[in-house]
Amino acid sequence: MYGKLFSACLYGIDGVIIEVEVDLSNGIPQTNIVGLPDSAIREAVDRVRAAIKNCGYTFPLQRITINLAPADLRKEGSAFDLAIALGILAASDQIILPPGERLLIIGELSLDGALRPVRGVLSMVDHALRQGFNAVLLPADNTEEALLLEGIKVYGLKHLHDLSPFQTNKATQDKETPLVLTSLEHLEKKPTKQTQASNYPHEPIEDYSDVLGQRHVKRALTIAAAGMHNIMLIGPPGTGKTMLIRRLPSILPPLSQEESLEVTKIYSSAGKFKGSETGLIKRRPFRSPHHTISAGGLIGGGGIPKPGEVSLAHLGVLFLDELPEFSRNVLEVLRQPLEEHKVTISRSRAAFTFPAHFLLAGSLNPCPCG
Repeated sequence: MYGKLFSACLYGIDGVIIEVEVDLSNGIPQTNIVGLPDSAIREAVDRVRAAIKNCGYTFPLQRITINLAPADLRKEGSAFDLAIALGILAASDQIILPPGERLLIIGELSLDGALRPVRGVLSMVDHALRQGFNAVLLPADNTEEALLLEGIKVYGLKHLHDLSPFQTNKATQDKETPLVLTSLEHLEKKPTKQTQASNYPHEPIEDYSDVLGQRHVKRALTIAAAGMHNIMLIGPPGTGKTMLIRRLPSILPPLSQEESLEVTKIYSSAGKFKGSETGLIKRRPFRSPHHTISAGGLIGGGGIPKPGEVSLAHLGVLFLDELPEFSRNVLEVLRQPLEEHKVTISRSRAAFTFPAHFLLAGSLNPCPCG
């Protein structure tokens, strides 16, 4: 018995559609996942087995082979759990998948069958929409993020128990009925809350109008903001260098719709987007890493690279306070993003490109003694 579903994973900050193929055959009961899975995906077998049993279904005592295609692309994360579980249930004739929907399935399972949210949903759903998918099934906690995009049906699932009414008996059920989604109503986009949080979900805005005096510095910051020019403030402690630069984003123009989507995708793929119920990020990012940050933390990196601070500051401000305290190696890696407005990180199997167009702002004391 064979079944095929569609799921997705992150490739840098972009989504990639992955075919989840499930084959059940006679033989010694065992489950194998092939297609370059990482440790989290290999461990999905134990999560899926427990979730299926604890939700009243039967885990097939057969030889189960699960293929994640394309097989030459490295996959990571736990977003395949739900697709693997539904693939096994569909291949063993315990549920019937909707035949008329191009359905994307994303979600992590707990041992009792509850769905946990995953990161990068916005990037994955956006790519699925471009590839012609018309529906997505994902954890209920991720639905607000998916609803930021228009043109695709969003189905939220809280627990694998919600599919229990769709266990089928071939003698009595109509195979043409899309049983899996029958009781799940697709969600509608809610009006965006017009609050300060809808602009930027992380920290309150510090207003430029709070600054009294400092006219020459304010003029320099205004020119820097107008042309996205880099700026450096030099002066003794207590003169307001940090205070002024922290208020720089308040005079930057809001992001356009395309820019908002791009910035929000970066934060979603990094797992830092917590304001999905208030809409896309509209205010430009402001990042101020500590001077002990590593080169990988600033530029991005890892076995499967993730965006660093320069990408999280894309289309916004990257503030390096006490610039001389940063190591030389960290400062040297800023050359490429400052020149090319992007970061390319190469690994043995692939090269990842992250956007990094930011306004670099720095501050320092005139000498070590202050």
